[in-house]
Amino acid sequence: MSDQDAETAHASEAGREQEAPTRRLRAADPSEGPSEGSAADSAARRDQAVRAAVEQGLVDPASPIVGLLDVTGIRSSASTLRAAFEAVTPPGTPVLHAFAVKASPLVPVLRLLRDAGIGAEVASPGELALARAAGVPPTHTVLDSPAKTPAELRDALALGIAVNADNPQELARIDAMTRSAPTRSPIGLRVNPQIGGGSIGALSTATASSKFGVALLDEGAREWIVQAYLDRPWMTRLHAHSGSQGMPLELMVRGVSATYELAEEINERAGRQQIDTIDIGGGLPVNFGSDEETPTHAQYARRLKSRVPGLLDGRYGLVTEFGRSLLAKHGTILARVEYAKSAGTRPIAVTHAGVQVAARTVYAPASWPLRIAAYDAKGRPKSGPPVGQDIAGPACFAGDLLAENRPLPLLEQGDYAAVLDTGAYYFAHHYSYNSLARPGIYGFATGSGDHVTFATVREPQTLEEIVAESGGGRRDALRDL
Repeated sequence: MSDQDAETAHASEAGREQEAPTRRLRAADPSEGPSEGSAADSAARRDQAVRAAVEQGLVDPASPIVGLLDVTGIRSSASTLRAAFEAVTPPGTPVLHAFAVKASPLVPVLRLLRDAGIGAEVASPGELALARAAGVPPTHTVLDSPAKTPAELRDALALGIAVNADNPQELARIDAMTRSAPTRSPIGLRVNPQIGGGSIGALSTATASSKFGVALLDEGAREWIVQAYLDRPWMTRLHAHSGSQGMPLELMVRGVSATYELAEEINERAGRQQIDTIDIGGGLPVNFGSDEETPTHAQYARRLKSRVPGLLDGRYGLVTEFGRSLLAKHGTILARVEYAKSAGTRPIAVTHAGVQVAARTVYAPASWPLRIAAYDAKGRPKSGPPVGQDIAGPACFAGDLLAENRPLPLLEQGDYAAVLDTGAYYFAHHYSYNSLARPGIYGFATGSGDHVTFATVREPQTLEEIVAESGGGRRDALRDL
């Protein structure tokens, strides 16, 4: 494509600046929402919500499992994320925090985050549909995926959504599309800085052989990337995502630093600032051992400021794609203890929370341990000496355990087990083992005294819905084959 064709196919620099998708969304006035609370405040709100859920009948023998979302905590996390990067960038620096929709594909959650100044990072047509349903504007949406179809790309380019190409073949596909249909979409390329993996191999996105992006250290790759930009003066973004659960901050910073250095090289070779925005991805790890939120977004932002100061000096717009770190601490799965028994002298609490809501924990418990809190039949924190016991789920296989030999006050029939830190990835990603129904999800806010207000995020799945999505309306479809 010639420079003239490129300029025709893409908006001018001035036009993109006016519509820049990385401009900060309106930050809520502090008086409009709560300030950041302590871990103790969060735990107190959780205790209130559990008791209220029992008293108000959200969870009972007929509805033995629910998901609870702390709206106050979510708003606080969004506010502190924005503040963390505002503290390390000059005023007016374009910054978009795009929530990774895969972490909570729930329209009311995406709407709450949008109202709190957070955009959306999507990786499928379904996630894009959810973001649009939540009212997230195209200019605050980023499309990432290693397997984008032509239809996905055409839709994103028509809407003006930012697109990060994953590989040379996808970039060639975008070339052809932009020649035939002008777009205002900012276009970038995802690179894999190949800085190594964390403690969870399946989630490590920046290893030598990761499936994501263009491998930066492979022979000839760096020169190919630079030339790809020089050949496309309209390509103005660079993307890398090196973070994940189990990834130390130092490695994450190294991945960002390598991406920044590449952007500087491309701009120098181009003789102008062609790359104006760097997407640093997300993946900030979460502490699953206590109520403390650590590491924090502020700690990460300060480390970036110290180690990669040029990234945050105002010359570059910035995109982040945090997911788990925004929501994990603000969700609880509450499950009734259906039976209390023992085997081999070990107590077992058989609950309604298992592999269907916590597949990662059940299949990889060493990588995904979860905290369990014990509540009595009235929803009050249970006291008593800790007793090692198994917390079992309802699925029909022996390994359906959320915890083994976990010291807790002894759970009895009719009590409740609360599975903590499950606000991201857990109750929003149902696994239909044994055709177990998806639980209802409810957001809550606490008021004066013990008053708790709930709002339905997702209704519990009905048996009729299970039958319908399992081909119930086509029961004779195979009889005549």
